[in-house]
Amino acid sequence: MVVDTKLFDVKNISFSYEDEEIFSDISFSINRGDVLCILGPNGTGKTTLIKCLNGLHEIRSGEILINGENMKKLSFREISRHIGYIPQSHVPSFPFKVFDVVLMGRAPYLNLTDSPKEEDVKIAEAALKTLGIENLKDKEYTNLSGGERQLVFLARVLCQKPDILILDEPTSHLDFGNQIKLLEIIDNLSKSGLAIIMSSHFPDHAFLSSTKVAIMKDKKFIDFGVPDDVVTEENLKKAYSIDVRLMELDDKRKVCVPMKTNLKLDL
Repeated sequence: MVVDTKLFDVKNISFSYEDEEIFSDISFSINRGDVLCILGPNGTGKTTLIKCLNGLHEIRSGEILINGENMKKLSFREISRHIGYIPQSHVPSFPFKVFDVVLMGRAPYLNLTDSPKEEDVKIAEAALKTLGIENLKDKEYTNLSGGERQLVFLARVLCQKPDILILDEPTSHLDFGNQIKLLEIIDNLSKSGLAIIMSSHFPDHAFLSSTKVAIMKDKKFIDFGVPDDVVTEENLKKAYSIDVRLMELDDKRKVCVPMKTNLKLDL
């Protein structure tokens, strides 16, 4: 009998801060090559969910399985070998060279007294090349633009050689052009076999790079599935409390257009 073990399997998880429930009964699974985009309004618990998925927060109930193994049984170092995580913002503290920042991604494979080996250096160089930022190798991380820092941090995470990449609103601090470039990189990484989970405020992003979409509202998923089935005018109105029109471009890709609410203010 062949058992179909998902790479990442989330089963009925919930999380609370003391007595305040943040989310409950969240379930989904992804495999290699999947890109899951989690949509939803501010304050619905997306960031907290992301932190539970990478082990930074301990869930109250349910279980998270990586290759069939319960995450609670894994050390943080073991989790880091499976999951790469990029938070919403990361402020650089020291003027490390870009290559040194990227090389730090090998930490899960080194002991405290170990120095990076030739293999680790080659992996770091390959990560820079994958993202097309070899030219930044000798620059100080603190002197980079926001878009460049995001790519460097992504290269650092790729050095971990994870199976799963988790991104918390990866485009939130990027300009329009860099948003699209990053989504194209995410698409290419998924084609190389990475499973990717990302949260976003932009429904259009689900059509650009995702194979699966979840819409989060009122502490739970109100829908989950492929983008065409989930990102609908009805679901977007439920999530964001505004009317939205879906339009199809010449290349058959859909875009979301929010409608004005005609809100009147007493000034």
